[in-house]
Amino acid sequence: MLKRPAQPADLPKSVPLFPLSGALLLPFSHRPLNVFEPRYIEMVDAALRGDRLIGLIQPEDTTEESPRGRDPLQAIGCLGRITHFEESGEGRYFIILEGVTRFRLAHELTVLTPYRQGVVDATDFASDFTRNFGEEAVDRERFVRLMRDYADFANIELNWEEIERTGTADLVNFCCMVGPYDAADKQLLLEAPTLEQRAETLIAMTEYEMARGSGGSAPSLN
Repeated sequence: MLKRPAQPADLPKSVPLFPLSGALLLPFSHRPLNVFEPRYIEMVDAALRGDRLIGLIQPEDTTEESPRGRDPLQAIGCLGRITHFEESGEGRYFIILEGVTRFRLAHELTVLTPYRQGVVDATDFASDFTRNFGEEAVDRERFVRLMRDYADFANIELNWEEIERTGTADLVNFCCMVGPYDAADKQLLLEAPTLEQRAETLIAMTEYEMARGSGGSAPSLN
């Protein structure tokens, strides 16, 4: 079985790119994806034959879910490793990507494959390889209190026993991934330099949403 990369030096110099608007993946988190376009079926086939790594990245233009041409991509994405896959009889894949590390897209390659490929650099994100890095700086009590407030606001049932057992880093990243925010907001969460800043950004977004939804005066996000 292929080992999970443990440091930037373990990564290949180039990876297949999966441009997908609104799709956020963070280190050690899991994102299920239904893959049905022929170009991405071929991409998954190639990944399964190799190191199982795929670079999930958003296009700059978020109005199109998955751009067909060479439309510009965001500068930062997240490398995911296929940890589960299922084939359907309709030429589709259901896969689960486990986040490995964020990366900076150095440049795209000129390739003959129908899917895009790029040279990536994860040097700036070496801390992503440590699961709980930075979580001691997060105000967990405040974060969980916000989760309770938002669950009441949105009428969502949460498993609080499971939440108590979940590490702070995993909890923050999971909430970022499932939050009802647009592509630009999700890119902001992805690019947050530290876990603490990611948590604080999500808190600000959530407080803003609740203030707007309750008809109150929403605080400025600037």
